[in-house]
Amino acid sequence: MKKGTLMKKCMTVALSAALVMGMAGCGSSGSDSGRGQDANEAAGAEHAQKSTAAEGTAGGDTTLLIAAAASLEAVFEDQLIPMFEEANPGVTVEGTYASSGDLQQQIESGLEADLFMSAATSNMDTLVEEGLVDEASVVDLLKNDVVLIVPEGVDSKVTGFEDLTNADVVAMGDPESVPAGKYAREILTGLGIYDEVAEKASFGNSVTEVLTWVAEGSADAGIVYSTDALTENSNGDDKKVTVLATADDSMMQTPVIYPVGITTATTKREVARTLEDFLQSGEAMNIFVEAGFTADH
Repeated sequence: MKKGTLMKKCMTVALSAALVMGMAGCGSSGSDSGRGQDANEAAGAEHAQKSTAAEGTAGGDTTLLIAAAASLEAVFEDQLIPMFEEANPGVTVEGTYASSGDLQQQIESGLEADLFMSAATSNMDTLVEEGLVDEASVVDLLKNDVVLIVPEGVDSKVTGFEDLTNADVVAMGDPESVPAGKYAREILTGLGIYDEVAEKASFGNSVTEVLTWVAEGSADAGIVYSTDALTENSNGDDKKVTVLATADDSMMQTPVIYPVGITTATTKREVARTLEDFLQSGEAMNIFVEAGFTADH
């Protein structure tokens, strides 16, 4: 919310009754932190109401744009954004979803996002270093798991990460831009099979694309987040994918952390802070947990 303009105090000079009357509206500046309310509290309250009303511009709405990892789209669009908007009349939240690497590049190129929520700390750290995200606002919010999936009902030659080389086509995110792909490369490199798997891999531009390929049977196996597999199997009556294995801590050098932060370019910082605070609330965290995430704060 925009701060009110500086309160003005009237100072009178006891020269004559006429002079006092003439100077009744003048003043000198106070501070923007609220000093001076004892002198003109009613006028300050009236101005605060005007500032609040002015915060929504054309159409009376304040619109926030959150750039979020593709694995967050379902929980944001289906539950969290509608819940936040209902609790905050006059505020509209729009989401743009892609791989965290793509979103990082879009913000670097001028995307007017108010918040960024990544599926990897590395993308957030880069934007902080570049001065594009306010470091003080960054919160490590969620954790996720990396899982190996195959199409539901298919007699697969794959039983786990270790024998993924048995698959003819493996779907995984592009390790150069998709965090899920980076995690997959890390796991398979640790097992000593990354190069062999990469030769038969189809690299997706997002984890959502990888999930779709496996669900449709275009790939024999794929590596995604556990939340993606859960979401895919909850859409409709039939399961689309089977989770064969979950990568444990010994296979992961880098934990799957989802940080959220406010961009330095936003002109709606207070409203953006309200949304970030909501995402940390118990009500929102319950929804994240139901979607398969775990809390990291």
